Amino acid sequence: MDVLVIDDSQAVLNQIQRLLEHDLQVVTSIFLNPLLALEEARMRAFDLVLVDFTMPEMDGVSVIRQLRAITHYSQVPIVMFTSEVSDAVRIGALDAGATDFLDKRMGRVELKVRLRNLVRLATAVRRLDDQASWLAGEIEKAVRTLREREAEIIFRLSLAVEYRDNDTGDHTWRVARYSQIMAEALGLDADLCRRVYLAAPLNDVGKVAIPDGVLLKPGRLDEEEFALIRTHAAIGKRILGGSNCELIGLAAEIAESHHERWDGRGYPQGLSGEAIPLAARIVAVADVFDALTSQRPYKAAMPLDEARACIEAESGRHFDPACVAAFLSRWDDIVTVGAAATASARLRDLPFRIEPWARVPSLPREVPAGAASTPHQDEAA
Repeated sequence: MDVLVIDDSQAVLNQIQRLLEHDLQVVTSIFLNPLLALEEARMRAFDLVLVDFTMPEMDGVSVIRQLRAITHYSQVPIVMFTSEVSDAVRIGALDAGATDFLDKRMGRVELKVRLRNLVRLATAVRRLDDQASWLAGEIEKAVRTLREREAEIIFRLSLAVEYRDNDTGDHTWRVARYSQIMAEALGLDADLCRRVYLAAPLNDVGKVAIPDGVLLKPGRLDEEEFALIRTHAAIGKRILGGSNCELIGLAAEIAESHHERWDGRGYPQGLSGEAIPLAARIVAVADVFDALTSQRPYKAAMPLDEARACIEAESGRHFDPACVAAFLSRWDDIVTVGAAATASARLRDLPFRIEPWARVPSLPREVPAGAASTPHQDEAA
């Protein structure tokens, strides 16, 4: 228990110090100058403050008002200890935030009892403050754990979808990181960038409803099969839509609209320009770029520079020009992500303390021997 006492009388300071330290076993810091006392209070967290009213440099009401402006002293008991007992002084002190008002002329016994009660009050306030800090820490840990679990669940769900369509879980991670990088480059706030990062991998969740014979067909799709593939966007919206969870709501927007085009020639609704949700416009660039640069059973991976040229060429047609500009402005980061395609590389360069994909293994799928190598009609491109 640390007590701050401010008074311009050394005799009064000595009296209060003896009572507090000898009889009540608390540590006391005494100051004749209120300005020096305030300076000390800003650097040190006192549990109880006693302040005189009439002092040089500054009166007690002003001291109380300045102390209450310091975050730590918003709840700390602050007591005016003075012989000035007029109503104006009392009201001024209480209005400034004084907890109590003590008359210097009271007897020693009463003063000791009043001080003891104030010490008990300050002890209780500190205990409550410590408990509140502990609870805040526990809540923060619980929220962090929930956010990590939320992230891992989403990535594992997206991996389950991807397992039907790709050879590795790296696509999930890369699309998420490409999308996050672009969101940051667009100047979106940190929380929205994180939600884009988590929601982006669910862009193709609707593919769970597409038959394997169409989804995994090694040859070119016919018009009927391609029309069936295109239904995955609307199916993804039906799977994720209607949730009260803000993150799932964002994922539903992305799932439904990431195949819309800036020029209005996309699907499923033929939206154009800014009518397409921003997160979907971001993921459209990330998803197509990764599709171009990924090796699949039906195609070779395109070099990064060539894929970049394809993205740049589609600015204003397929893609939002602002998203393409954001993509190009962070090209070095895009290349770093594209190069870190293996699980071992990912685990060496964790951008955050814990990442959901750090616990998600790659799941290579066997490709039937003798599968045709003719180009697949890649609907992402």
